[in-house]
Amino acid sequence: MSTQLERGENVVIGSLAQIGRCGLFLLRILAAIPSSLRYARETVRQLWFVGAMSLTIIMTCGLFIGMVLSLQLYHVLSIFGGTSATGSVVALAVYRELGPVVTALLFAGRAGTSITAEIGLMRATDQIAAMEMMAVDPIAYVAVPRFLAGLVAMPLLCCVFCGMSIFGGQLVAVDWLGVDNGTFWSNMTANVDVWDDVINGVIWKSLVFGAVIALIAVFQGYTTPPTSEGVAYATTRTVVASSIAILALDFVLTAFLM
Repeated sequence: MSTQLERGENVVIGSLAQIGRCGLFLLRILAAIPSSLRYARETVRQLWFVGAMSLTIIMTCGLFIGMVLSLQLYHVLSIFGGTSATGSVVALAVYRELGPVVTALLFAGRAGTSITAEIGLMRATDQIAAMEMMAVDPIAYVAVPRFLAGLVAMPLLCCVFCGMSIFGGQLVAVDWLGVDNGTFWSNMTANVDVWDDVINGVIWKSLVFGAVIALIAVFQGYTTPPTSEGVAYATTRTVVASSIAILALDFVLTAFLM
């Protein structure tokens, strides 16, 4: 029993220490932002890599989630004779919760793991050590562009995801199930508030999620042991830590923003 307690304490202490090191790493990234401005081309390249290259999975998943959500809600609302509210409920569910959370989980699985693996391989092949020998700050050249790219790409991808979800919901509700098109859109526009639902639900949450995912991905890649096994473990830790952080922060942000 005592051995299990000690193991549990070691896990907790190790997790807290990892969070502390990640926080200190964030301070190093923020301090290196002015120096990284000379590497604007690298930031644009990373924005293309983590943003534009993620559009396919974001658009596809957004479309099908909107279709499934509309189909499920239509049958539930039909019990109470409220099928005209399908558009409003789909929009509110997507803007407030599903859009930012699902986009962040997809972003962590696609872009976060790529960032970690790329930086981890740079560490394993001594490219980061070579930068330090050539007086090139690896934080400014490697970490900051990827962090900024994740911070910028995440809100844009979330907006695309929400748009595709609404489009998918409209396809099912209006074109398949027969909800009146004018009723679908008028109820949506009447019940969706720009500040409470779009700004707080989409923009702020996606900004926070993007910053957290990019920070975790860069930190895990930058601090991974320079071995193939270390890179594999770092990639796994990125997905697990990002998923837990997204769901935990979603509750905290919802409690404060709503």
